[in-house]
Amino acid sequence: MANDTRQRILEACSICIARDGVRGMRVQDVCKQAGVSTGLVYYHFTDRDGLLAATLEYVNADSLAQRGEQADGGGRPRGLLRDLLLAEIQDDESVRAKSIVWNEIRAIAVFEPPLAGHLSTSTAAWQSHVAELVKLHTGAGTGQCRDTALLLTALVEGISGRWLSNQLDTAAARAALERGLEALLPATA
Repeated sequence: MANDTRQRILEACSICIARDGVRGMRVQDVCKQAGVSTGLVYYHFTDRDGLLAATLEYVNADSLAQRGEQADGGGRPRGLLRDLLLAEIQDDESVRAKSIVWNEIRAIAVFEPPLAGHLSTSTAAWQSHVAELVKLHTGAGTGQCRDTALLLTALVEGISGRWLSNQLDTAAARAALERGLEALLPATA
């Protein structure tokens, strides 16, 4: 029961952030969305920063699970990597909402150091996963794989920001991501 309530609160917080941004997200709005009391939110998350940090973890875990379900890649590391990166930009409201939450928290972390630490941990985990796939594809050294993973994840974040702000439609954003992947990690390598 407590896990269900916690899950409902995290989902409600992600909805509120996707709708109103981090600065516009109010704990009372999260409570209303989740159908719980303010005291219950603070019981589970202590304070607003704790709620935001847990929401970031929730969005990342949910996105990772969703990407894992979608990734086929023909059983090849580069194909899995391609699917993983492209899964970040789709015509799916859930994917778009989670991307908004990620980008909102990333932007606000500049001004809220406690969130920056949570964001750093989350980004490092994603980058590490990408680096493992790069290593499986190329057999390159650890340092080179980390560097390539940094570039690929930064490419996704940059293109995602343009996609979310309607500078690129989904097809153009995905095509740009494919070109970037090919430039950094050719399929024939």
